[in-house]
Amino acid sequence: MQRLLATDPNFASQFRKVVNDRRESDADVAMQVTDILREVRNRGDAALSEFSMRFDGHALTRDDDWIISAERCREAYENLEPALRDALELAAARIRAYHKDQIPADRDYVDGDGVRQGAIWRPVDAAGLYVPGGRAAYPSSLLMNAIPAKVAGVERLVVTTPTLKGESNPLVLAAAHIAGVDEMWRVGGAQAVAALAYGTQRISKVDVITGPGNAWVAEAKRQLYGVVGIDMVAGPSEILVIADKDNDPDWIAADLLSQAEHDPSAQSILITDDKSFAAQVEDCIDLQLATLATGKTASASWQEHGVVIVVDKLDDAAALANELAAEHVELAVANPEPLLKSIRHAGSIFMGRVTPEAIGDYVAGPNHVLPTGRRARFASGLSVLDFMKRTSFISLGEDALEKIGPAAVALAHAEGLPAHAKSVELRLK
Repeated sequence: MQRLLATDPNFASQFRKVVNDRRESDADVAMQVTDILREVRNRGDAALSEFSMRFDGHALTRDDDWIISAERCREAYENLEPALRDALELAAARIRAYHKDQIPADRDYVDGDGVRQGAIWRPVDAAGLYVPGGRAAYPSSLLMNAIPAKVAGVERLVVTTPTLKGESNPLVLAAAHIAGVDEMWRVGGAQAVAALAYGTQRISKVDVITGPGNAWVAEAKRQLYGVVGIDMVAGPSEILVIADKDNDPDWIAADLLSQAEHDPSAQSILITDDKSFAAQVEDCIDLQLATLATGKTASASWQEHGVVIVVDKLDDAAALANELAAEHVELAVANPEPLLKSIRHAGSIFMGRVTPEAIGDYVAGPNHVLPTGRRARFASGLSVLDFMKRTSFISLGEDALEKIGPAAVALAHAEGLPAHAKSVELRLK
């Protein structure tokens, strides 16, 4: 774990190393994924069956081994404890309400030259959602991916999820029922992403693939971008907490560990203007790690990638936050508004002392699928727009063509494209 002081003469270089820290897949993973994609593209279901047995210990022989039925998802939902069912329903309702407001409006107007123009938004026909299995089997992620797709109007929503030794997470199945998933296949890993992109004998291909996964899944999405659309290449989780000394250090320690417990490669960063408070947070982290069920993972993340930065004044934190472009940014200060206005690069911002990042992971409403690896400089979180595309349209009458056509002719000749010019000239009076 690194401790950086803004007053240190070497602070700029030390901070630059933090910004440039790469915690994502290596060349070996890329080569392995390339081989997997090729096998699935060439051999379809046979390759899926082999990889499923090799990586998940699950044999794909009968039809029931391949697909999880809607009836089983409904049964999982009905068998949930009422409190858990209510929690999933609350989360789904809030996610659905937030994303309905993201649906873009079509445009249709006539400009000053008499040209009718605009754009219409349409959903993709089919979307694929990758849902991790094992330690990272999160029903919240299924809701965050599936609900925006359904709100966008996607007719066919396909989930792939590994079922280790045939076991499925009942919470994930219940979430699939709530979200209205159309198909759910028992395949995982890079091979599942390949099946969604290329299609196999059983699984029809989709247009867009979203959802979190391990390094192999992320690399598969990266390599298949262009064959299909993707949400983003997700890397290890990140949190940046900007906190003053008036916070409860135990709260801030828990916030930092909430992301560290995801993965040994996750990163948690604290920026504060008080050395004593920083030391208190570090002590609280040590105490919490001793009793945390996920302590081994969280400790590895904190020791390898955790950072505590002490600045002269919290106003200086915004510039550092913009360089870090973190996935999650907490503003644990009395008045977060000035910092909010200054922070330009962040996946999602959580404002105030009683707004922990974890509330956004489950029930707040905005999507928790966010850009990592400093990609918040140019990317946004998942939204209904990831499942939609815009088509523009143009309509000219004779008068409008007379007004703007000659300029098109001139530009076409200038570019050495006479057929372009002629197609307009023939229509001019």
